[in-house]
Amino acid sequence: MSTVTTHVLDTALGRPARGVPVRLELLADPAEVLASAVTDADGRVADLGPDRLAAGAYRLVFDTAAYFEASGQDGFFPEVSVVFTVAAPDEHHHVPLLLSPFAYSTYRGS
Repeated sequence: MSTVTTHVLDTALGRPARGVPVRLELLADPAEVLASAVTDADGRVADLGPDRLAAGAYRLVFDTAAYFEASGQDGFFPEVSVVFTVAAPDEHHHVPLLLSPFAYSTYRGS
């Protein structure tokens, strides 16, 4: 299992957000793309990037415009970027995204 996983839920429709393109980046100058994937039918990406990440700052970028278009919604946020810090490289980092056309929230999951 990769160090970073995510789960996207469409809170407006009350279901998992299938087909959201997601990219994992190492924050550097310039940022380095480490992996990319698309959420599955359950809104999950279980394998995103390497099995271990070094301590540092990372970013998950969710292409919400593609998802909103595919689901027939007009979204205000065409992209959601979530920056987080890996302080303990041996730990798993699950970063869920709760999404609606006009709001989003995130947290560190388990």
